[in-house]
Amino acid sequence: MAGHSKWANIKHRKGRQDAKRGQMFTKATKELMLAAKLGGGDPVMNSRLRMAIDAAKNINMPKDKIETAIKKGTGEITSGSIEEVVYEGYGPGGVAVLVEGVTDNKNRTVAEIRKIFSKAGGNLGESGCVGWMFQSYGILAFDKESYDEDQLLEVGLDAGVEDVIDDGDAWEVRTSPEDYLAVKEAFEQAGIEIQNAEVAKIPQTYVELDVETAEKALKLYEQLDEHDDVHKVHANFEIPDELYAKMEA
Repeated sequence: MAGHSKWANIKHRKGRQDAKRGQMFTKATKELMLAAKLGGGDPVMNSRLRMAIDAAKNINMPKDKIETAIKKGTGEITSGSIEEVVYEGYGPGGVAVLVEGVTDNKNRTVAEIRKIFSKAGGNLGESGCVGWMFQSYGILAFDKESYDEDQLLEVGLDAGVEDVIDDGDAWEVRTSPEDYLAVKEAFEQAGIEIQNAEVAKIPQTYVELDVETAEKALKLYEQLDEHDDVHKVHANFEIPDELYAKMEA
């Protein structure tokens, strides 16, 4: 089973370099609002809201902004209507791309997403065309030089760890989405440092691309990810080692 750490590291690196903190807050705000709208404003009873709060804290979003977003979602503070959207399509090399978003204007958003796909040499597809290729997991990455597999299993098994994958320079721990928060909390309480943590949709199979095509597919990925209405982007292509090394440099 392929790992996910390269994707996570690229997103983490991109986050470090992204000067548009306002855009990051905008995305986090929309997810907080939607989570609160769908499941209520109590994070104890709403796991999606707990994950949204955790993600907002990871980008140092102020507490008052988090609280305001939640109140907008529950209707305590008046705001525009928002809804969840999912787009599916194909990128360069025929790679499958799944886009999750939150929008207050579906017609505007779908037109802009379609344009991004088209300009990148891909195309927006029908609902269901690629979604079946992806499965949701909680993903946590750990430094291999600091921890071994037995340490991670000892802490994580009772909390719900399903698998530990050797992903090069990192251990990748996988859980069901339902167990993700409990597993994350178990590692934090044990004092084990987590490199990256998220709930992501993982492809069942990956497409291998040459460097040139992978660069085009990655450009599409990044342009989608930068859109204000896009929450997460998932794709099923491998990042060639040559391209990954170039990006890390």
